[in-house]
Amino acid sequence: MAITTEAGTIMHTGDFKIDHTPIDGYVTDLNRFSDYGEKGVLCLMSDSTNSYKEGITRSESTVGKTFDSIFSKAKGRVIMSTFSSNIHRVYQAIDYGLKYGRRVCVIGRSMERNLFTAIDLGYIQLDKSIFIDPHEVNKHNDKDVLIVTTGSQGETMSALYRMATDEHRHVKIKPTDQIIISAKAIPGNEGSVSKVLNFLLKSGANVAYQDFSEIHVSGHAAQEEQKLILRLTKPKFFLPVHGEYNHITKHKETAMQCGIPERNIYLMSDGDQVELCAKYIKKIKTIKTGKVFIDNQINQQIADDVVIDRQKLADSGLVMLVIQLDKSEHKLIAKPKIISYGLVSDREDKAFSIEMEGVIDQFIVNAKVELLENARALENELRQVVRKHIYRQMKKYPTIVPTIFMM
Repeated sequence: MAITTEAGTIMHTGDFKIDHTPIDGYVTDLNRFSDYGEKGVLCLMSDSTNSYKEGITRSESTVGKTFDSIFSKAKGRVIMSTFSSNIHRVYQAIDYGLKYGRRVCVIGRSMERNLFTAIDLGYIQLDKSIFIDPHEVNKHNDKDVLIVTTGSQGETMSALYRMATDEHRHVKIKPTDQIIISAKAIPGNEGSVSKVLNFLLKSGANVAYQDFSEIHVSGHAAQEEQKLILRLTKPKFFLPVHGEYNHITKHKETAMQCGIPERNIYLMSDGDQVELCAKYIKKIKTIKTGKVFIDNQINQQIADDVVIDRQKLADSGLVMLVIQLDKSEHKLIAKPKIISYGLVSDREDKAFSIEMEGVIDQFIVNAKVELLENARALENELRQVVRKHIYRQMKKYPTIVPTIFMM
């Protein structure tokens, strides 16, 4: 986007790469970038996701050869998963599926919506008669079926995950299936992707993932493409966007190599508000950003700290301590009552209670007199002692709720 304002023109690349052999034939209009650069660009906001990658990003068309090779050797069904927004990747898979006489089943709401919207708008040319519904998959020979689905990032609610865990209503993974995961794990999703890969491999299917060098190409510009956009637009100010903070920091270095002064580059964090004019760029304030949690039973927002408490309870459990203390004698009147949830099994409850009684006895014996006369301070200190002991034994930090009665 090129946004013309009274202060000057602001350009925003969005996610981009410069592909000279795109699937749809629409090449990047570099002349238009240059034209804006000659007129003057006040500020450029540009994609930083691949800012560590040297050189250029390979063309989307290079994936086609790999697809052709995999499809030609597949004896059973082919199940291909990728980003639902990558319409050209989906189109290439379908094109090679048709080449080898396969009917196409699209599974996943976002995949269906994006693909059929692209067909309706004329971005890709496909006859809708080639498609079959999920409940029709088992009516065809496996060698005649291509399933295009969501779940390339290991999302637990995605169609591919449910297939892999044998929870999908219509599709169960078979040893004869050829799975293609045509995507790279987004930073932070590596564990989820690995988990779904393990499920697929345990099902006996053949999985093509990162072992094929050209099964996936990035949709983001590498350093030389970033430099080209910077040189063509010649912005006065630069805001690297997209990716994590380390990516925009690296993009800043690239921009400085291209002649943009460091003082004219600003690195934003989520929520930062920036003021921009012909003379300067500066941060003015920060607004709250992040997830909003909704309780689906009452359809109302839940406070962040409530969600955090629930997560802690789910992960580490709860221990309640009820203690009666003789204020004058500075000793326990009776055995402490220990109640735990989600920390030890029922059959271990008694042993755990005895162990905690010993910890509390020792704590009271060694406590200073002034501490034993201050109920709140005593509760805080006891909470810390019990938590440390449990962590040493179980490597867990449960929520500790002490209640002390002074007699």
